[in-house]
Amino acid sequence: MKKNEKKDKNLKTSKEKKEKKTTKKVQKLGEIIKKRWLINGSKTFLLILIIIAIYTGVNILLENVVLPEIDFSKDKIYSLSQETKDKLKNLEKDVNITLINYNDYNTSVVNFVERYVELNNHIKLEKIEDLASRTDLMQTYSLEETDKLIVIKCGENEETLTESDLYTYDYSTYEEIDITEEAITNSIMDVIAEEKSKIYFLNNHAQYNSKYFSTITEAMEKEANEVEEIDILAKGKIPEDCDCLVITTLKEDLTEQERDKIIEYIKNGGKLLLMCGPNILNVNLTNFGKVLEEYGITIENGVIFEGNDANMIAGYPDFIIEETEDTSLTEKLNMEMNLCLIDAGKINFQEDKLEELGVEYEKLAVTTEDAFIRTDLNQKSVARTSKDSEPGETTVAAIVTKTIEEGKTSQLIIYSNELFAMNMPVQINGYQMYTVDLYNNKDIVLNSIAYLNQREDTITIRKTGESVHYTVTEQQNTIILAIIFGLPFIIIIAGIIVWIKRRRKK
Repeated sequence: MKKNEKKDKNLKTSKEKKEKKTTKKVQKLGEIIKKRWLINGSKTFLLILIIIAIYTGVNILLENVVLPEIDFSKDKIYSLSQETKDKLKNLEKDVNITLINYNDYNTSVVNFVERYVELNNHIKLEKIEDLASRTDLMQTYSLEETDKLIVIKCGENEETLTESDLYTYDYSTYEEIDITEEAITNSIMDVIAEEKSKIYFLNNHAQYNSKYFSTITEAMEKEANEVEEIDILAKGKIPEDCDCLVITTLKEDLTEQERDKIIEYIKNGGKLLLMCGPNILNVNLTNFGKVLEEYGITIENGVIFEGNDANMIAGYPDFIIEETEDTSLTEKLNMEMNLCLIDAGKINFQEDKLEELGVEYEKLAVTTEDAFIRTDLNQKSVARTSKDSEPGETTVAAIVTKTIEEGKTSQLIIYSNELFAMNMPVQINGYQMYTVDLYNNKDIVLNSIAYLNQREDTITIRKTGESVHYTVTEQQNTIILAIIFGLPFIIIIAGIIVWIKRRRKK
């Protein structure tokens, strides 16, 4: 009995000791809170407020400051292209760009327009974010309160761009492609142009009508040109407003009347762009030949095959890749461009007649010394055979100037091929492409038109990089906002917890 009483007494004593120990710990924690936490905690709380204030202030500051553009993408798709800079750096006319209902949620468009303002101080920007307060604009442009519109104006000239004008659709990849810069730059060029150049495509004898050149003609129109087809017989003449006559490969000869009207146009200082392949079908082109003779030119019958693997596409020797030469067309910008011609012919100059004709020429593109001409296209061999011509350098493009009289000249740019400028689909290594999109084909044609029309400001290598327009979902937007605003607070709280633990260890 005594033993049990002694045992109970010991348990009671042990329990009392534990309770006392716990009480001391609670009291000690209370003293820490009283003496340290209330003081240091206030400092910590104040520090948190300062960090939040700095974070908020920096974000507000960045929203109102236009920082220098930094674009690390290979094709510089997030910054103004060199093409735009070349076209607008010497702009001396005032251009006003009005963004209607574009705000911080349309940063890509706003940022692009701000870069135009940075590029040239003649470009001014106005933002209208509350369209409801501008009933005048709603009536002028037939807009609803939520509609978006870009208005580009220079004097009395004006262009408008809707949201749909800033994107195009790639039906092969099912992606929406951003063309904001192209649309804005071309609109600026349109409104500053005092007068658009008039381009006529000869249509009634052409092997391919203008619909096969739709990519080129649309691009021409975007660069302040007006493009029309012409039937010289129906018209009775070449119009006086013709700044450039485009003739592509013919399926039949010109009439004598058409021939004479074109020669008359040449003698009046006319400009021509010829994209004419070899006469493979041996059509009688006597009258067209008379037009070429005005410049001392003939085009051989036969297709050029490249003998150098580095100058052909995917092993097809008639898909020849030639680098453009240093000429008056390219020297201004020191451009290096590659031309890809398909089934091209050889351009010959009648050297003994050029002086008499008042003709001088520059070779714009030539083949390698391994190229040869094939007239028998039934041959299956891709390599040169005994039936083919001897290999040698061949001219496939040239710039020709004919002096009519003192102070008057006629200019011609000739390519011995038209397929390179067409919307002709070709299969290359399993991929379908259009010939006009191969290498710098499109740029070369557009630059040729610009050169003939004395629009050197638009001669350039155009931006090829494309950016895909991507819209985040509501869930993705929530995640992004949580990362932006939540992560800093998590870091702050984690820092406080670590600090408290370290203090306790001391």
